[in-house]
Amino acid sequence: MIKVLLNTLYVQTPQSYIRLDHETIVVEVEGAKTLQVPIHHIGAIVMFGHVSISPYLLGKCVNQGISVIWYDAYGRFLARATGRTNGNVLLRRAQHQLLEDEKRMFHIASRFVSGKIRNSKSVLQRAMRDYPEQRARLEQSVKQLDQSLRNIGKQSTLDELRGVEGYASSVYFEAFASLIRSDEDGFFSFTVRSRRPPRDPVNACLSFAYSILTQDCISALEGVGLDPQIGYLHALRPGKPSLGLDLVEEFRPYLADRFVLTLINRRQLDKSDFDMRPGGAVFLNEKGRKTFLAAYQKRKQEEIQHPIINQKVPLGLLPHVHARLLARHLRGDIAEYTPFIMR
Repeated sequence: MIKVLLNTLYVQTPQSYIRLDHETIVVEVEGAKTLQVPIHHIGAIVMFGHVSISPYLLGKCVNQGISVIWYDAYGRFLARATGRTNGNVLLRRAQHQLLEDEKRMFHIASRFVSGKIRNSKSVLQRAMRDYPEQRARLEQSVKQLDQSLRNIGKQSTLDELRGVEGYASSVYFEAFASLIRSDEDGFFSFTVRSRRPPRDPVNACLSFAYSILTQDCISALEGVGLDPQIGYLHALRPGKPSLGLDLVEEFRPYLADRFVLTLINRRQLDKSDFDMRPGGAVFLNEKGRKTFLAAYQKRKQEEIQHPIINQKVPLGLLPHVHARLLARHLRGDIAEYTPFIMR
């Protein structure tokens, strides 16, 4: 179940060109070589803005299962290239057949929601220990999340379940502002979750983190042979990675929200890392993305003792572990899908 955590190559310098040189990846800027790494050390290539890749390298990547992902200059996802569809066709058949079983579909969707709410609750409980002056406020939010967890079992339709998830998210983000500690001039003030576009620096960081994490979950699902577009909690729409969005829910608080809080509270990001766009949109700029991505890659290498498989696992492999657990459940190898719950 555990495999080597391969590195991700992020390229965001404008006019960079990425090419293949024998069994190595070469990055050039204005004709000058700036980086050369063995291709077998790379698990994915992520490009931002005006960056190009040679057809030969692109072909090599898809043949070797190396994902190539494009973002625009503001960190918004554009496209993703992968190799041939892999995995047992019987697994995908089971995944599709579940859509006809409303009771099982609801049950799996409820597992994603319960994982998200439990981990959101853990983020707030950790803050209660670290910031005792906020205890009363956070304690009330934790009680509301506990009620949301109890309400999951009282629902019978997916729309009702989505309503519980939406309410729990609003409770969580109302308390989120009190977790930001380094905001002397109000630059990192946060009031409400906003997206498409993000309206403040905190939302810009959250949106960027969620986008990267979603691509990690899509890669994990494809790696075990599941179809990322056939999900259960999120509605099915053309081009929408519904199962990828399902899986990412349980990881948002631990792998994204806590990471963003750490960057901000440790003052690793400041005003110079953001661009304010006409109309009120806020995005990480090239400097900010560089800081963000370097810290994110370092974070993915950290290990935890996984509560289900009882092994030490790098954080970057958590989506792969749970994609495998989900596949085993869909095949009937295990009775339940158990979401990741942070300790």
